[in-house]
Amino acid sequence: MRTCLSLALTAAVLAACPVLAAPAEETRDVKIAWHGQSFFQVISPKGTRVVLDPHNIEQYRITPIKADLVLMSHFHNDHNQIEGVIENYKDKDFKSHNALKKTGPNNTSTDWNLIDEKVNDVHFYSVATYHDNDKGLTRGKNGIWVLEIDGLRIAHLGDLGHKLTKEQLKKLGKVDVIMIPVGGVYTLNGLTAFEVAQQINPTRYVMPMHYGTRVFDDLLTEKAFVDECKENDVSIETVKPRQWLKIDPKSEAPKKWSVVLMDHMGPGMNEIPIKVKDKDKDKEKDKDKDDKDKDK
Repeated sequence: MRTCLSLALTAAVLAACPVLAAPAEETRDVKIAWHGQSFFQVISPKGTRVVLDPHNIEQYRITPIKADLVLMSHFHNDHNQIEGVIENYKDKDFKSHNALKKTGPNNTSTDWNLIDEKVNDVHFYSVATYHDNDKGLTRGKNGIWVLEIDGLRIAHLGDLGHKLTKEQLKKLGKVDVIMIPVGGVYTLNGLTAFEVAQQINPTRYVMPMHYGTRVFDDLLTEKAFVDECKENDVSIETVKPRQWLKIDPKSEAPKKWSVVLMDHMGPGMNEIPIKVKDKDKDKEKDKDKDDKDKDK
């Protein structure tokens, strides 16, 4: 009887105790989202949020996002919009850097702003380049940003307008992922972009940016770049719409880099990678079927 009473009391105590959830497993992935033009969002395995070349172009407009660090390649307004795009830009710990700086009387000149710093688990530095193939005489200077995150090195080439010199390639160093403009008009076109990709020869991915899309056609499309890659036996991978690219820095790199094409994220898809569950997919199929029946 005493044993039964003791067991009953123990069970009651355990039932009254809160159940402690297992600690969330820290992801090893570096996550990357594209928001059109040259605007990328990168999240480190420890949750540090980096934004590159933010814009506020209406066709790509997103819900304002949070960032720990914003990096801009130059001063053009489709690459340096913080207010209205970055939700927490007034926070004390928020940091931003432009790869260029205003100099001279009344800030009428522009020079490179060479940066080499670290925010949390993200080390970053800038590399001086030009916006054109005429040493800046046509469109001025440009900066490349290199991110180092848990051993993964990402290079955002900004509005690069020329092939790289030996000195610039040396400053870049070994790179795993490059984000490269391919839409011509103001930057590299598809053919020259492929040559630059070959120069850098990243270990994992080449991510085209700054090109014309179905919603924003001010630039040439990515077709010339993609065709040149295909002709040279470079594989083309596509990330599903409104999904993030995830890279495990500790995973083995492939034998050859491939091209990754992404769709711009759009409003409300900016903080957490979204996975559509099977049940939700079935609901979407049922909804589409109902819509088609209504149209008949």
